[in-house]
Amino acid sequence: MRRRTFLSWAGASAAMAGSAQAGVPQEAEVKLTDRGRKPIRMHVGTQFGPTTPEMLQHFKRHGVDHICGYPPDPGEHGYWTVEDLEKTRDLCQAHGITLEMVALPFLTSSHIDREKRPAIMLGQSPERDQDIEHIQKMIEHCAKAGIPAFKYNMSILGVLRTGTTPGRGGSRYSTWRLKEAKPPRPLTRAGRVTADIFWERTTYFLDRIIPVCNQHKVRAACHPHDPGVPPDGYQEVDRVLGTVEGLKKFVSIQESPYHGLNLCLGTVAEMLDDPARQIHDVIRHFGERKKIFNIHRCRRGQAGIVLEVPRCGQDGGPRSQSSRSPRGLITSSRTDIRLRLAGHQGARRCHRDTRADNTDR
Repeated sequence: MRRRTFLSWAGASAAMAGSAQAGVPQEAEVKLTDRGRKPIRMHVGTQFGPTTPEMLQHFKRHGVDHICGYPPDPGEHGYWTVEDLEKTRDLCQAHGITLEMVALPFLTSSHIDREKRPAIMLGQSPERDQDIEHIQKMIEHCAKAGIPAFKYNMSILGVLRTGTTPGRGGSRYSTWRLKEAKPPRPLTRAGRVTADIFWERTTYFLDRIIPVCNQHKVRAACHPHDPGVPPDGYQEVDRVLGTVEGLKKFVSIQESPYHGLNLCLGTVAEMLDDPARQIHDVIRHFGERKKIFNIHRCRRGQAGIVLEVPRCGQDGGPRSQSSRSPRGLITSSRTDIRLRLAGHQGARRCHRDTRADNTDR
């Protein structure tokens, strides 16, 4: 984004904030509160761990006051106790940081062949029933500890990447190019997983988890499949949450205000042929239905190509490495205003940062 354009957006944002405080009507303020909506609050946050005093100090130095945290690994116990969650919450509060969400200790974005607790995604009973019971307990314990949300993944292939690409300032971008993808083996230990099988396992899980979320008023935020792959899948796995239509179907199962998305705009951009134009309809669809519980993005990408860039809100946002044209461009300012108009409330988090030594996290 050009400096002059950035300053104009920044000035408009400041004007909106000032009008809200001073009570002066502004056109932008009216737009944000039309249709009887209350003004929307968004926070810049992060989901990077571990949640330690050193890391919390790092966040605070950079003006981050809201995070997705990582309580200690429950180990053989299998799930967090209320005390585990309260310790993490209190540690955050001691550093002036709000613990908005926690990441489950399993159902992460790891590949199924590396996952220690794969039963839910493999459809293996009775092991998956025990894992589901542990999640049900953690939901109850989150409510008792005052933690309003958790995030998770319904993934078999994990985060697919083909290597790295040189980036700015000596950093390297974690990269996916479908045309260069060569799986280490034709099948995972999950074997052939059709869309029907995936939906059956997903529905089995949601039917047992979302009612507990409703009972305890804890939001469950699921991340899309990263990256999207062709309809016939990859390694014989159909990635049903790797399309916008798949995400729409997902949130319609066990319809609930506590069932929604950890919406990675970078991942969604990978699903689109023209993300600069199409992303706003996606935001509008899920935002108006109040299905956006968390936002993160810092990628350049479109269908078949991903560059996971090392910081949030940089020039141009997600953009195709193969084409520098505006067709693949998603601008932060336009996207943020669309999120506000669509009704997103919560944190917009950086998905990745870079270390001081310029290596990817």
